[in-house]
Amino acid sequence: MLEVKNLTFKVNENGIERSIVKNISFRVDDGEMLVITGPNGGGKSTLAKVLMGIEKADEGQIILDGEDITAYDINHRANAGIGYAFQQPPRFKGMTVIRLLSLAAGRELKESECCGLLSRVGLCAQEYVRREVDATLSGGEMKRLEIATVLAKPHKLCIFDEPEAGIDLWSFSMLIQEFEKIHRKKAESLILISHQERIIKMADRIMVIENGTIGAVGPRDEILPRLLDKGGSCTCMNRE
Repeated sequence: MLEVKNLTFKVNENGIERSIVKNISFRVDDGEMLVITGPNGGGKSTLAKVLMGIEKADEGQIILDGEDITAYDINHRANAGIGYAFQQPPRFKGMTVIRLLSLAAGRELKESECCGLLSRVGLCAQEYVRREVDATLSGGEMKRLEIATVLAKPHKLCIFDEPEAGIDLWSFSMLIQEFEKIHRKKAESLILISHQERIIKMADRIMVIENGTIGAVGPRDEILPRLLDKGGSCTCMNRE
């Protein structure tokens, strides 16, 4: 279980201090899927980076399965059991796909294992396994590779930042199936940051973040009707 208590992250812009994440508290139970949504610029991706240790919290506490990981850096949090897929994955000129997936898995993967991972995210395995993770890959291809790195080994908690971004509809349907499989097994907790209605509808609980704070949080059946209300003020959801 993940417990987040009074988490705050600040930046200094031209000598003026501004809170991007403000005193946020929530939990994710074992095997639960929490979908975080909300308007662009509200602090969702920043929150994910703070949870992963890419950014350091100014205040608050992060506890994973009873272990206080607040002071851990990104490597220690990965070792503690957190997997993370960037919204905009980095590229690594000179590194092959099979090498990237092996690093993510923490062991040398067989080509057949890499092909299996690539197939799960909608990539034709034999065409990609020896390619470099560089600018020759499209944004959608990089996004699917990034998700494959998270699938490469078990985690206690997986964080996916807008997994639908740049993905074609066929590949998106495959990813939905993968998330459903993970969720059914209840072996890993999931945090998905998304504007996509199909993903939001998969959630056990939904959390809406606006202006760096929690605007609403609760069971899907309680929060989803508010997001679907065309007469409401929420503009955070993509219904296409």
